[in-house]
Amino acid sequence: MHIPESLQDLANSEAVQFLKRPKTIARSFAGVFSLIVFSSLLTDGYQNKTNSSQLHCVLNSNNAGCSFAVGAGLLAFLSCLAFLALDAHEGRTTSSHFKTAFQLLDFILAALWAGIWFVGFCFLANQWQHSPPRQFLLGSSSVKAAITFAFFSILVWILQAYLALQDLRNDAPVPYKRSLDDGGVVVTSLSPLSATSPVNTPTTGPHSLSYTSSALSPHLTTPKAPRLTIMPDT
Repeated sequence: MHIPESLQDLANSEAVQFLKRPKTIARSFAGVFSLIVFSSLLTDGYQNKTNSSQLHCVLNSNNAGCSFAVGAGLLAFLSCLAFLALDAHEGRTTSSHFKTAFQLLDFILAALWAGIWFVGFCFLANQWQHSPPRQFLLGSSSVKAAITFAFFSILVWILQAYLALQDLRNDAPVPYKRSLDDGGVVVTSLSPLSATSPVNTPTTGPHSLSYTSSALSPHLTTPKAPRLTIMPDT
């Protein structure tokens, strides 16, 4: 099957390769799940009871449950957007210090969000379990969707933490390996002088002195053994 060159160039473009990265896909799913959680409870999470016109949270009338889900979902969504932008900038930078700090921050936040969503899932499920049946006319489907995607968020943030840890292991800094762009020092080793390597000796002329013996390295000259002088007895 012949593929047009324009489509091949599009498939090999930097934007498409960025979207195909596992970390980009995981962040996209995490952002979508967070969006579903906070939008579900923000729109249908507050309802009035059958005998009252005042709005209450459908999670056992506990406003803390809806507030937690809405706040966590919104912050997680913004966090995904921010890290997607940093991922795009990471490929253009050559500083090893920035990459290491970014990957460490990515791992810490991913592990933290996995813990937050685990606590949030348990809290939302517990409040929904203790909610009286048929207390609210609407909102039950939105709560179930929020609880379901809160559980999925745990898995996707654990995946992000694992990918960040893999990047930290693969890009671990090597001792004494620094870049000149970072202001480091390049450490090189000098090879020993071989017997076949030429030795530059100064040319002698009528007005020049011969320094052939002193031009050589002191390590290459053979040390002379001390001489013993026997003094005759008087």
